[in-house]
Amino acid sequence: MNGNNGMILAAALLAVGILGGAGQVRSAPSETLRPLLRETMPNMPGHTLTAVEVVFPLSAKSSPHRHGSAFLFASVLAGTVRSQIEGEPVRVYRTGDSWTERPGDHHVLTENGSSTESATLLVVFIAPTGDALKADDP
Repeated sequence: MNGNNGMILAAALLAVGILGGAGQVRSAPSETLRPLLRETMPNMPGHTLTAVEVVFPLSAKSSPHRHGSAFLFASVLAGTVRSQIEGEPVRVYRTGDSWTERPGDHHVLTENGSSTESATLLVVFIAPTGDALKADDP
């Protein structure tokens, strides 16, 4: 391949790369989870305590979901999170704020509430051992 054909091929590949996604809708980034601890609970046979760090980068949001049979405690370590449980108002949680959720609660909104910084949560679940801790809506 001579240099001229190589330039044409490179330009064509660049155009496909740039224009190929022009009609696609980009979804917002989602949260990332980092497991911190998983421990069976000796005083609650059949249950496990699981702690995770959840990071919401800029513009990140979680899909609507439930936490099954888990009871959870969440605390904002950094940033701001907007959250809504079905049937309740939207709430804004900032660094130092914490809350609990009951088994079966339906999260219809969970997102980074800031346009300038990421948000980090500590989430602690108490759930039947082996149960999924998060199930996105179908």
